[in-house]
Amino acid sequence: MRKPLVAALFALAVAGAGTAPAVAAPDPTLKAVSLSGTVALSNCSGSLVRFPNSVDTDPALVLSNGHCSSLMDPGVVITNRAANRPFSLLDASGAQVATLKAAKLAYGTMTDTDVAVYELTTTYAAVKSSYGVSPLTVRDTHPTAGTAITVASGPWKKLLDCELDGFVHRLKEGKWTWKDSIRYTSACQTIGGTSGSPVIDQATGEVVAVHNTGNENGASCTLDNPCEVDERGNVTVRKGINYAAQTYQIPACFTTGNQLNLSAAGCTLPKP
Repeated sequence: MRKPLVAALFALAVAGAGTAPAVAAPDPTLKAVSLSGTVALSNCSGSLVRFPNSVDTDPALVLSNGHCSSLMDPGVVITNRAANRPFSLLDASGAQVATLKAAKLAYGTMTDTDVAVYELTTTYAAVKSSYGVSPLTVRDTHPTAGTAITVASGPWKKLLDCELDGFVHRLKEGKWTWKDSIRYTSACQTIGGTSGSPVIDQATGEVVAVHNTGNENGASCTLDNPCEVDERGNVTVRKGINYAAQTYQIPACFTTGNQLNLSAAGCTLPKP
């Protein structure tokens, strides 16, 4: 996991002073990805999301990391726990247009994956009517290597573009192990506070993952230094490379009214 947002502020100010990244010419075949629908948490990033079968009158949802909720032990799964967490909703320019409130943490875990889904006190229709912001759609199919992606960080108001480099059989960090994580190419250099950011397919505008960690200093399998473990148990360390938890498994577990149903057909998320 990345260090909290405030812990990265000073480092960013020093490292980034007086620099401006080169901007590549836009690819006309790709959708324009913006910060619209991203949210800023007190310690992380997130996004206002819907699933393919969600309707406008459903309670709105926010997607982030499980570790942005709390550092849950392996094996812990939280469902439908009351919460009143605030989220700063951003428009395409990164300006805050509203503060949304959670009604509950519908689902949260750091087992096999690292996700949190919050149910809000308002609906998609109300958010759109009041603030002009639509949710991002979470894709319900597995992404493919080589996909052009954007990591959209609300708190930093940054869009990081790179490619989906590949998939990790097991990603181990400290006492946690995650399955089938996404590995980015090196162009996506994330920092503290980007945890929970939606990873967006540039061709479709859909969310395919949620950013959750990166190897900071080359250590192996320690906190903030995840390692890759293949099917044979071989360990690989990639200093400076970052990772995300896939999200295609989530839609099948939310049914009518955006309500969690871990017994639904096709739902493979870890259960309590």
